[in-house]
Amino acid sequence: MKLFEYQAKDLFKKNGINVPTGKIVQSAEEAEEVATEFGIPLALKSQVLVGGRGKAGGIKFADTPSQTYEIANQLLMLEIKGETVKKILMEEKLNVESEFYISVVMDRSAKKPLIMASTQGGMDIEQVAMETPEKLIKYHVNPLEEFLPYQAREIAIQMGVPNPLISKVSGFIFKLFTIFEKYDATTSEINPLVVTPNGVVAADGKFEIDDDALYRQPELLNLVTEEKDEFAYVKLDGDIAVIGNGAGLTLTGMDMLKLYGGKPATFLDIGGGASQENIAQALDLVISNPQVKVVFLNVLGGITRADDVAGGVINVLNETKRKIPLVIRLTGTNEEEGQRILTDAGVSYETSMEAAAEKAVEMARSLN
Repeated sequence: MKLFEYQAKDLFKKNGINVPTGKIVQSAEEAEEVATEFGIPLALKSQVLVGGRGKAGGIKFADTPSQTYEIANQLLMLEIKGETVKKILMEEKLNVESEFYISVVMDRSAKKPLIMASTQGGMDIEQVAMETPEKLIKYHVNPLEEFLPYQAREIAIQMGVPNPLISKVSGFIFKLFTIFEKYDATTSEINPLVVTPNGVVAADGKFEIDDDALYRQPELLNLVTEEKDEFAYVKLDGDIAVIGNGAGLTLTGMDMLKLYGGKPATFLDIGGGASQENIAQALDLVISNPQVKVVFLNVLGGITRADDVAGGVINVLNETKRKIPLVIRLTGTNEEEGQRILTDAGVSYETSMEAAAEKAVEMARSLN
């Protein structure tokens, strides 16, 4: 599960990481009010779950309330990599003296958390790794041992952080790793970590949680409910819409379609805690795309319950005006009840992803 920047920063702030003063808005009128309230130059940052928003024009700066209104209006009409901007994070515009990059990711090949850090903050880390690999510090943490402050300090020194800033930067590294462990994260990132005349602050935040661990994180599971109308959604060039509960499962479903000669029309990840309403909303979204001829719903129930999925499917089929063939792969939590609901409604299903993908491709071909 990915968090929006404002959610990640809320989490950072609760755990002692310094973030800029900010407020979330959903309209140009709200943005103008906040600008009047703050009375200082502001950064307006589109809230989307994809990267590259800066290059796509999703981050802008405003000096006056009227200018803020105009910019907010522009941003709320923006679509970035298939995601429509619905919320804007408004923050104080920072006076940047220098920038750093720090992150913690799960290195699956090494089976260990990996801390990466660089003095080249604000840039794509892939670009840093390619052009100046010596400036990217990598530090694997033994999961069987406690990560200690002195280790964070060693990383800051290896980065080449100026002496007066070593203790502050190492403090951010230590806290970032601490919340990575605390919340079962797969990615925890600050880019850039900014030095200002008033101190060091996390100017941006990225946080992703392992879907399979959400049952241990009720605080984060609530965020799924709060953002239930938000999906990781990307439009593609094919004719088979792919919906899955989890990015990995959705991608695997897409790969399976391609294996059988099909072409995905969407990537839509409903997340690990999807409700009946989420399922219905996701189906409505892809059915409204005229390019879509067949829908492939690939669900492996964990937190997401199979009976909720089935209920959402039936609701959409009963209400939608545009009738599109639907292929469902449904297994997992409450699968017997979910499969019974589908059977009673005369809707077929598969328990094998391979069989469902092959069936979806055959249906799409028959409609060409």
